[in-house]
Amino acid sequence: MIKELEPYLHQIAPPDEHAMELSRLRWSKVAKPLNSLGALEEDMIKIAGMRRTSEVKSEPCALVIMCADNGIVEEGVTQTGKEVTAVVVENMTDGNSSVCIMAERAGVDVFPVDIGVARDLKSKTRYPLLNKKISYGTKNFLKEPAMTRADAVKAIITGMSIVEELSSKGYGLIATGEMGIGNTTTSSAVASILLKEDPGLLTGRGAGLSDQGLKRKLEVIEAGISRYACLCHDGIDVLSMVGGLDLAGLTGVFLGGAVYRVPILVDGFISATAALAAEHIYPGCSDYMLASHVSAEPAGRRLLEELNLVPLIQAGLCLGEGSGAVAAVPLLLMAADIYGKMSSFHDIKIEEYKPMGGKS
Repeated sequence: MIKELEPYLHQIAPPDEHAMELSRLRWSKVAKPLNSLGALEEDMIKIAGMRRTSEVKSEPCALVIMCADNGIVEEGVTQTGKEVTAVVVENMTDGNSSVCIMAERAGVDVFPVDIGVARDLKSKTRYPLLNKKISYGTKNFLKEPAMTRADAVKAIITGMSIVEELSSKGYGLIATGEMGIGNTTTSSAVASILLKEDPGLLTGRGAGLSDQGLKRKLEVIEAGISRYACLCHDGIDVLSMVGGLDLAGLTGVFLGGAVYRVPILVDGFISATAALAAEHIYPGCSDYMLASHVSAEPAGRRLLEELNLVPLIQAGLCLGEGSGAVAAVPLLLMAADIYGKMSSFHDIKIEEYKPMGGKS
């Protein structure tokens, strides 16, 4: 176990198998065709194991958006400059961003977190900013490591503490999001090292790069991997060398889900990269994750396969901010309502469906 995080990680235990078995039994009694809600049924069973009770119900949902700037932006890997990060985050606090509008419709409470934006921010009152700033952005990893290991650990612990706080306030499901110009570059670098795979297979255009821009982005990622991969001994090293504070904070959210037994919804490529970092830091914490959708970024499906997670939505989304995770929340709440409220075959006095073999 990683020494810096040991006081937290020693609390992690596997999901409760008995609660999961009772949940499977409950689904078999609900008056509908067996297994007809597919992945939604499996996610309810997983949540039963996480919460150690088969009484899965609709609970308040939160979206945690980790926001930070990335020094690698100065290498020309993005279409816009880092100043955009601050503008978008301030708009989030006013409810004026894509994911905030989606969250309002889905009934999800939004918590933007400044964990490393490059300037001080002004917060509006709609979704007040959580000021957890560790530094004013990361360094350019072509010149030096993105951050110190100590700062990466601090960001991870920040993410875990946010889960603890939200859980204590009654939030039973946490969606993950991020905002930070340049974070598809950091995510591609982190994912390539963790997966030990060619970044050319994992790297996409992010927010609309040209062919020339994508070529430069790949050159930068490859140079970073060449310089740092051999120096990385664990997931924290990878985050500190080529990652970002947003990624490290999200890694902490995923670990916090396992520590505090809260289901954490993976969003897209960036969120899934953080989820994979968490899994490398504590193998098995993916038991506390749910996949919302398959990102349109090249690594989207590959990361979910590595985490053994089945997505609920396939819609070609690549917006980020937590948009895919928020879109999945109503589906999960609907499934929870069916699970908890629908009559059983016994209630309506008809014969239960029986497994007949074969595939439906």
